[in-house]
Order: sequence, then structure tokens, then C-alpha cells
Amino acid sequence: MIKFRHIAIEGPIKAGKTKLAEILAERFKGRLILDMTDNPYLKDFYEEKEGAAFLTQLVFLINRYHQQVQLFQRDLFKEIIICDYIFEKDKIYAYQTLTDDELIVYEKIFNILVERVPKPDLVIYLQISNETFIKRIRERGNEIEKNISERYLEDINEAFDYFFFHYKASPLLVIKADELDLDDESDIEDIIIQIEHMTRGTQYYVPAKKNRK
Repeated sequence: MIKFRHIAIEGPIKAGKTKLAEILAERFKGRLILDMTDNPYLKDFYEEKEGAAFLTQLVFLINRYHQQVQLFQRDLFKEIIICDYIFEKDKIYAYQTLTDDELIVYEKIFNILVERVPKPDLVIYLQISNETFIKRIRERGNEIEKNISERYLEDINEAFDYFFFHYKASPLLVIKADELDLDDESDIEDIIIQIEHMTRGTQYYVPAKKNRK
């Protein structure tokens, strides 16, 4: 039995959050909730078309809101929820992409919606270095992601670190994920042990270094 009924996993893209969410959902026999990544304005945003950043952010915000409020309709005492994002992560990207005038409008909408979004019982943050982040994007990203500037990637990664350094809304497990191998059963077991021992506040876990092939 696991004491947390709603676990959310966060981190920059390619940190491994979706794969970890899938693994935990299977282990805990939970319901898997994946981020809604489809967005008709995303291509225009990466091509830096005027106004595309604001439209892209609003679509992500509304889609995530509708998905999250559906969790209120579920019986969390009978069902475990494993989600590969938290609603507040939308704000991290907004502050990196929107103008000051756009942020004023965005903030008003966000503050109305966030009050209705359920808070996770536990948040897991997969933290990776800038070097690892950029390397994974270049090796594993799609064609659009591979063309993102290193400066933007570094800004996003550092914004995640800043956000979770100040995060207090839920118990937080920070996993240093540069060396994390989600195909290694021992790494998975170690994470489950960390989850089982979580209480309140913030806990840090650094996987043991191994001779990776």
C-alpha cells in the first residue's frame, strides 16, 4: 500500500518524467495522466511568429486545466493518480516566453484557474544539469526541438530549478536524474523506497553512480 494517492512528476523535457510516470502507474496499479502536448500554435512559436507565444501558452494552459479539473471528479481514496506534470509548470514556460503585457493577461487567467486544480499529495522533480539537458535534446529531440537555442534551453532548465527550490505546495522528492537509468530495476526500486519513506517537506535523492554501458 502507498500512502500517496496523487503523485505528479516534473522536470524539463527528456528528463524521463513520462517514462517514470508509466513505471509507477504500473507498479502502484494507478491511473496514468499524461500531459497534453498537441498544440496548433507550437510550430509558429518555434518559428518566432508574432503573437504565437501567447496563443501557444493559452492553449497549453486551458488544455491542462480541463484535464486537471477532471481529477476532482474521481475518488482518490479508491484510485491512485500518477501524472507526468503539475499545473503550475505552465507558468515556468510563460515567464520565459511572454512579454510583460502578455504576462499581465496570462496571470489573471492563471490565478482564476489554479484555484480549482487539485494539488498532488507528492511531487517528484527530476533534476538534470544544463549539459545533460542540451545533450538529450540534441540526441533525442524531434527536428523542432533540436533547433532550439542552447540559451533558451539553459534558461528553461534554470527556471525549473528556481521554481522547485521555492516549491512548498506539496511534499517534494528531488531526484538528481543525470545518472538515473529507468531501464535499471535497481534504480526503480530505489525510487520506490524513497517514495515510501517520504513525509513532509523536501527530500533529495542522488542515484549511485554505476558503470553505464
